[in-house]
Amino acid sequence: MINIAILVLAAGESSRMKTPKQLVKIGVNFLLETVLSKAKAINVNHVYCVLGANDVLIRREISSANTHFIHNTNFKEGLSSSIAYGIAHLKTTTNSYDAVLVLLGDQPAIEKTYLNEMIALFNKDQSKIIASNYGEKLGVPAIFPKSYFSKLQKMSGDFGAKDLLNNNSNVVHLNKQTNFIDIDTEEDLQNFKKTLLK
Repeated sequence: MINIAILVLAAGESSRMKTPKQLVKIGVNFLLETVLSKAKAINVNHVYCVLGANDVLIRREISSANTHFIHNTNFKEGLSSSIAYGIAHLKTTTNSYDAVLVLLGDQPAIEKTYLNEMIALFNKDQSKIIASNYGEKLGVPAIFPKSYFSKLQKMSGDFGAKDLLNNNSNVVHLNKQTNFIDIDTEEDLQNFKKTLLK
């Protein structure tokens, strides 16, 4: 069994939502809680969540058991900084992780079965990056083997791991789709809530 950490990125300022989107409600749960619950269903004791903007407020509202919260002081530098910060933190733990599964804290619709299938694919060849197929590009959720931790830690900018995923011959993707909706605006939120009523 591989030892995999799950890194949830939730450090953004929510500038388009005009309120901390991590704390918008979807049903009875906060958006971030919804994502964290799926992460914990995959590997309950090894979920790490990178916060930045509104860190204190989010921690006060979300007391998610078995989640290790990390504060990225450089969150204004973009998504890549949160990945780098998270990887740096993983290296300080007593766990020797074989890989990291990177999730976005604003993608509540991704199914647990999809994430489990990604892990199953990674188990077949643990030297490969497993990415999600968005059609024209690859993105996260993605699983990165330990051999990529140093590269992830050196990333900068607001492009996340896009370059590493899309300009690398060592990447495979799951031949399955899931709902990749990002909740960035109030309109996104309302549209997503409508899908839950169908």
